[in-house]
Amino acid sequence: MTGANVTTWQTHPLTADRFEDFADVVNKNRRSTHCWCTTHRLREKEIGELGDGDREQAMRTLADREPPPGVVAYADGVPVGWCNIGPRADIPRLTHSTLITPVDDVAVWSIVCVIVRSGHRRQGVTVPLLEGAVEYAASRGAPAVEAYPVDPEGRMDLTMAFVGTRAMFEKVGFEVIGETKAVASKMPRLVMRRTL
Repeated sequence: MTGANVTTWQTHPLTADRFEDFADVVNKNRRSTHCWCTTHRLREKEIGELGDGDREQAMRTLADREPPPGVVAYADGVPVGWCNIGPRADIPRLTHSTLITPVDDVAVWSIVCVIVRSGHRRQGVTVPLLEGAVEYAASRGAPAVEAYPVDPEGRMDLTMAFVGTRAMFEKVGFEVIGETKAVASKMPRLVMRRTL
């Protein structure tokens, strides 16, 4: 096919040298009051310990640790997506949750946030982003990856987009294995898993 535009996708773990790319995706204007993708990963106590109460600094600290707290997706070299993923046991919001409890004793990795950069939505970013996140987890020895999306009727409220949708995860091989006690936009959150 001559003249067809083919996007080159890459996904890389968030390390200190990629922090500005991550920031371009999640907080283009670098607002200090922004969540910096810590809200669904850390409790206030951990934000205080890691960043002296500063969310950006807390995430910078996580980016300097092993394993990195997620992956940044690039389309033709431009940072366009972010997936907050890591071992469930390392995500305080989940380990202390009474609403999203473990289904079994598998040492899963969990996806707690998915963001597509403004200006790049509805351009096919989500599938390569999630595939890259799953590949990252597999490369670190994860036996399975879980996500906790909703199953909306019709279009989902974009302010809740961080939770993702059932259809989004089904496209990359996740299957529903349960339901949580948590809700988002009055919709129950599912437990979806992809075994590696």
